[in-house]
Amino acid sequence: MSESMEKLFSEFSPVSTQEWEDIINKDLKGADYNKKLVWKTMEGFNVKPYYRKEDLDALGYLTQEKPGEYPYARGNSAQNNEWNIVQEIEEADPAQANAIALDALMKGADTVSFNCEQIASDADMNTLLQGIDISICGIHFRNAKNYLRLAQILVHYTDEHKIDKSLVRGCFHFDPIAYLQLHGKPYQSEQEDMRQVVDLHNMMHAFTRFQYITVNGMVLNNAGATIVQELAYVLSSGNTYLTYMTEHGISVDEILPCIGFEMSISSNYFMEIAKLRSARMLWATIANAYHPVKAMEKMNIFSHSSTWNKTIYDPYVNMLRITTEGMSAALGGAGSIALTPFDTMYKPADEFSYRISRNTQILLKEESYFNRVVDPAAGSYYIETLTDSIAENAWNLFNQVEAAGGMTAYVTSGELKAAVEQSCEKRNAEIATRRMVFLGTNQYPNIKESMLDQVSRKAAERTDLSLQPYRGAVPFEELRFATEGWAKEHGRPKVFLFKVGNVAMRQARAGFVTNFFGCAGYEIIEPAGYADIEAGIKDVQECCPQIVAICSSDEEYADYAAEITKRVKQILPQAQCIVAGNPVEQIDALKAAGVDDFIHVKVNLLETLRRYNHLLGIC
Repeated sequence: MSESMEKLFSEFSPVSTQEWEDIINKDLKGADYNKKLVWKTMEGFNVKPYYRKEDLDALGYLTQEKPGEYPYARGNSAQNNEWNIVQEIEEADPAQANAIALDALMKGADTVSFNCEQIASDADMNTLLQGIDISICGIHFRNAKNYLRLAQILVHYTDEHKIDKSLVRGCFHFDPIAYLQLHGKPYQSEQEDMRQVVDLHNMMHAFTRFQYITVNGMVLNNAGATIVQELAYVLSSGNTYLTYMTEHGISVDEILPCIGFEMSISSNYFMEIAKLRSARMLWATIANAYHPVKAMEKMNIFSHSSTWNKTIYDPYVNMLRITTEGMSAALGGAGSIALTPFDTMYKPADEFSYRISRNTQILLKEESYFNRVVDPAAGSYYIETLTDSIAENAWNLFNQVEAAGGMTAYVTSGELKAAVEQSCEKRNAEIATRRMVFLGTNQYPNIKESMLDQVSRKAAERTDLSLQPYRGAVPFEELRFATEGWAKEHGRPKVFLFKVGNVAMRQARAGFVTNFFGCAGYEIIEPAGYADIEAGIKDVQECCPQIVAICSSDEEYADYAAEITKRVKQILPQAQCIVAGNPVEQIDALKAAGVDDFIHVKVNLLETLRRYNHLLGIC
């Protein structure tokens, strides 16, 4: 620190934590500190409203270690924060996939990920990789029907084209344990699936920069698992592979570079940064227990943006989501990053959406310089503490799984499915009540938007046998799809905002009702407001809405709500009359006067909208 800066800071006396706490409690005016300010995370630990240097005193392993050194919480490299920009290609036809890949590589991607459903021969591989130098660019292979056959084809391709196998970097998305998690049964048999791990090693041992096993955390995240669950379970899967292979005579030094981890990245910005830092630290601890001769404990992390939090409605918000996800992955030190094109929730990606997902990462590198700063999160009291909290909780869960017999036993016993579904239910409850916000879906919807006819991709069928990949927005999207379908014959259901009385309160509550019913795609009729009831009743009669929402202040509902309800019911007996707010002292009287419902922040949005769809005959 310069002498001038030292003089500047010397003018400010230190403020103790107790002094801060005293001021906070004073401002709270008796409110419960823990309820108001402490975040109780889905991951099972609490997050304080602020952190100070003293919180890091017990975390010396985070603040004192150097980047590129064991246990690698601060990153695998001491030189930079480089990562590979991965362009995922959904197209299965080899020729078309090749054309997309060449275009992506020309426009900024340095790694391509292929859908290998149709790669079954040397000719297919030659077509797929035509014009691509795999000794320079990275290559991922996923969705293969037989990875042993794919490995044979790749080996033959490198031999035929005289490519140095040690220069080929990339991975197979081969993870039989993830298949077991997803489908509830082995691909062939448990023994045969694990035997293929050894067979792949024997075939791929010369590919020293290639991971032929990629432990899949996306299956867990997209089924609703928490960050701690995802981390603990992928670590246990990785440990299962290490144990099996070392027991079959393969040295841990040969195995470790050949295992990669595909970790999801969602919109929980700081938590996701901390997750990757925790993951490296815990994997290094596990790997070190196998006593590698060389420093081989570095974790190969491939970060992939989550699909769980992506939406069909207001899809351009997905661009914002993948941007923060790319930032989290980069700041967390991922080795490779793939960002989901914003429109793939309802149709195949096109050139524009591919470009956006690719250019997001290019901007993070070329304009924001995220790749030039080693461990950008270092020294952040908050992120360092989150790293420790996630690591502690994930390690405890990892040990529970291991004590239960390891990941395979944990899956086959049903314990993993039960644990993930429990977390999933909590997430769903938070979405339904808007404690978890999906912008444009359960909060601030674009009411005029229509997406039903644009959807060309159906959701996967659900079964009772496995983890269920899904998206958190689906229940709300189903509501809007139903409304759009019904509207083709009947027109959209109308909500009339009967604004009367206090201008500020009626406007605020009108906005709340607009947002509320807009999430189901209802049409909102919003006049300027009324000085008396008569003018409003006349407009209601002309409009013929299915719902009339009375918007005023709690105090004025005693004057207006009963009379408005009575008059509306006389002209529109089937209309639902609701009050915007929760006037507790008047609820019984207003119900007796005919008010059908009360809409406010404490009601379950999803359940309420489903009820109104049912009342209106929308299904």
